[in-house]
Amino acid sequence: MSFEIVPPEAEEHLDWIALTDALAAGHSLPKAEIGDTFLYRDPDTLLSRAAWIDGLGMAVKTATIFPGNAAQGKPNVGGAVSVFSDVDGGVEAILDFSLVTKWKTAGDSLLAARRLARPESEVILLVGAGTVARSLREAYAAVWPGARFMVWSRSPDSAMSLAGMFDRTEAVRDLEPAVAEADIIACATMATDPILKGGWLRPGQHVDLIGAYRPDMREADDAVLQRGCVFVDSFDTTLEHIGELKTPLATGAITRDDVVADFYDLATFTRAPEDITVFKNGGGAHLDLMTSRYILAAWQAR
Repeated sequence: MSFEIVPPEAEEHLDWIALTDALAAGHSLPKAEIGDTFLYRDPDTLLSRAAWIDGLGMAVKTATIFPGNAAQGKPNVGGAVSVFSDVDGGVEAILDFSLVTKWKTAGDSLLAARRLARPESEVILLVGAGTVARSLREAYAAVWPGARFMVWSRSPDSAMSLAGMFDRTEAVRDLEPAVAEADIIACATMATDPILKGGWLRPGQHVDLIGAYRPDMREADDAVLQRGCVFVDSFDTTLEHIGELKTPLATGAITRDDVVADFYDLATFTRAPEDITVFKNGGGAHLDLMTSRYILAAWQAR
């Protein structure tokens, strides 16, 4: 049996808009079966996230987290994504872990933004200046190539470093006025307490929430969700698992009916001109599978 090894160099064959089209197409297939497995050897972790979509096949994304590696000059996180045939279960490909993660995460947000953000958006604010923010800068520019970008971070040096990598991009020190100016606000931080306030928002904006992934994490306060029309990528990976929604649902700040739709109902991803739209990017192995299939096809067609 032979299978493809898809390296990081496959990135030069990828396109952000084509990826979002592939993600949309993937959600027209039967709903994914997903499952996560965690194994621990203190302080190290092995995480496997699996998905099976009838008609698309299977993927298992495995991550190793070894916190002690930094002291040896090695990456803390490693891994790979294995893709299996839907027909006979055979291994079809092994893909670079970081490549799939980057394109899945930013592509997830971009799919929502293409439907929820105003097409004439001119100013995009990145809240956070890490690896995900950098990929968001690339992804959003594919749809809004003439937009001006701002970057805010708790670390001004990090914001300046990211801004220096791109044209039409500036670091800002004050978050509130930057939020007021932006047409799109994309948050990609490790915040556990809200840093984005609903009182800062104005009609017509789109808010993209990426950073929170645990039950104790939130980037936006209750007012953001109360003022906005709320959408998610997957009900299954967000409502009961991530503090961004789990906490306000538990306290009654919002109700389940306030969460309009997920990607399995993309036709509902619409906006009125004065709406504030809010999207929670929760990820999930089904998105890893869809992204891996897109990357594999692009690599094979090179």
